[in-house]
Amino acid sequence: MPQLDGAVVAEWRHRGGELVELFAEARERLGGVAGVPLGPRPTVLVTAPEAVQHVLALRHDRYVKRSHRARMLIGDGVLAATGEAWQRQRKMLQAQFTGRGMRHYEQRIDAAARTAAARWAAYARTGEVFDLADEMRRFALDTIWRSLTGHPLDGRTERDLDSVAAVVTALPSLPAGVTAADGAVAADLARIDAVASRAIAAARDGAAGPDGPALLHVLLDAAANRPEYTDRLVRDELVTLLVAGHETTAGTLTWLYLLLDRHPEARERALAAGAEGSPERRQAVQAIVHETLRLHPSAWLLPRCATEDDVIAGYTVEAGTDVFVCPYLTHRDPVLWPDPERFDPERFTTAGRRPAHPGSYLPFGIGPRACLGLQFALREATTLLEHLLPAFAPGFRSVPRGAVFGLTARPDGATPVTLRA
Repeated sequence: MPQLDGAVVAEWRHRGGELVELFAEARERLGGVAGVPLGPRPTVLVTAPEAVQHVLALRHDRYVKRSHRARMLIGDGVLAATGEAWQRQRKMLQAQFTGRGMRHYEQRIDAAARTAAARWAAYARTGEVFDLADEMRRFALDTIWRSLTGHPLDGRTERDLDSVAAVVTALPSLPAGVTAADGAVAADLARIDAVASRAIAAARDGAAGPDGPALLHVLLDAAANRPEYTDRLVRDELVTLLVAGHETTAGTLTWLYLLLDRHPEARERALAAGAEGSPERRQAVQAIVHETLRLHPSAWLLPRCATEDDVIAGYTVEAGTDVFVCPYLTHRDPVLWPDPERFDPERFTTAGRRPAHPGSYLPFGIGPRACLGLQFALREATTLLEHLLPAFAPGFRSVPRGAVFGLTARPDGATPVTLRA
């Protein structure tokens, strides 16, 4: 297997570069499967579509999560679970996010979008400056809270759940030891636990909410019938769905508006594609979402560990090797995506413009461990944009210089805007 020169890694360490920069250098020099000498264990970067599919889909049982970086936050929730426990948890939740299960949440998504649109109308009337990233997080949190509990997000819960963002932001820089890491964010974890406890207690008391039973009631039904669904696991699944259900969507919507600020013609094309509520307009809006996810995938890096010897794209991979699948770089491969840095939603509406291989586009992963909430997130983003795009045009007072690559890739800085109707 081609290996990145150790001198390149040493120079990268010396200047304190982002990991994505080193991986981009490896892909540029060595191609879609490359060895990168990062530590005591062998490390392989995977960006070629066939190799991506091999690791995540065809041989997923040989490439497992070593330990989820957010485990202190999400515990044994479905994102961190492995083996038979993961299979049981995934199967139980799967029906909630496909087919009839998704239709159960459409009304809640629309209610959250209408609430956000009403706030934006007030901002437009007063000329108030607000942070767009905060507003997108508020919408996404309201959406997942309604879906989890059946109730709209209240002020106390919103304030307490600021701790989720605080923990997620802190994770990459926390001390290595488990005890020290937990201690560094103990107050935030306690606030999150308190929110979860209140929600679980209310659901057990029969507080189904105005829209009827919600995801939390599904978890409590499981706890009544399955011994593995302890109070702790119900808490872990609730927090997992909270984290996964709003952090990534909020980030995607923030990046989307930053891109539209540079490419206002994309908004005009989407609105001109069809009348309000038409399939043509929805397809055009979805294309903006997909192109945003191409440039800024929800998970920019998918770490795995090889549990046995294997061969990827003709190269031997030993058991114990760390394997990093990098959707961020796959989506920016000029062989797959001509002019990859250009924002062009028509890649997703014009036949033949999008690569056919399933490993070429994976903003939510592929294979059995692909994101459960893929359809939920796409519906959520599209519904909000159908409310906001025709009515408001944000003007940024300043824009971030770039991205910070942690658990997710988020804008590096504030996003202050004013609205014009």
